[in-house]
Amino acid sequence: MSRLPGASSAQIARIVRQCLESGGEVEIDGLGAFRRSRDGEFTFVPGTRPKVFLAYAVEDRPFVERLSDAFAAARFDPWMDCRKLLPGQNWSRAIERAIAVSDFFVACFSTRSIGKRGSFQSELRYALACAAKQPLEDVFFIPVRLEDCRVPTRVAEEFQYVDLFPDWDEGFRRLVASARKQRQTRGSVLTPARCPAVRAHARRNVSACLPVSS
Repeated sequence: MSRLPGASSAQIARIVRQCLESGGEVEIDGLGAFRRSRDGEFTFVPGTRPKVFLAYAVEDRPFVERLSDAFAAARFDPWMDCRKLLPGQNWSRAIERAIAVSDFFVACFSTRSIGKRGSFQSELRYALACAAKQPLEDVFFIPVRLEDCRVPTRVAEEFQYVDLFPDWDEGFRRLVASARKQRQTRGSVLTPARCPAVRAHARRNVSACLPVSS
């Protein structure tokens, strides 16, 4: 759930309550959703789909949108900035948070992205820092080549990459197989070891605005 620009905590709490009382749910992006049960209590239901952060250069957006749709169809929860960021939202903090709560970080490399300065490089550095805190056998940082290109040395030396060319379907199958194998290793619901307090922190912040019952 993202803060509405210009809205006070009381206004946000009122909007959330109205949504729940009308039978809707309030989703906390990447974590789960608050719902109202039959007995009138507000409950938090954690998300169960593995979360995948997609890092890419804006020039590759059409390719990555296809990848995002494919992940969603395979019952993953993809995070793509052009689809998730809201007007007025602090994009740098939102992106870092999305990476921190993701189960997988997919870095999309192309001839356009590898030499480009800007947010893509920042996301790579932040994700590499997160990956360094993972158990050695965990899969988190997954490099993907959208076309024939050079993968940065630091990445290539540490991580095996997947090619989505010349056979896109086979490349995606390998990508999903790796993620699902990791999911089976860690359990049906992945909880990132990178930031173990993130989910509890979000739950406390939202539930503090809501009464426990009607």
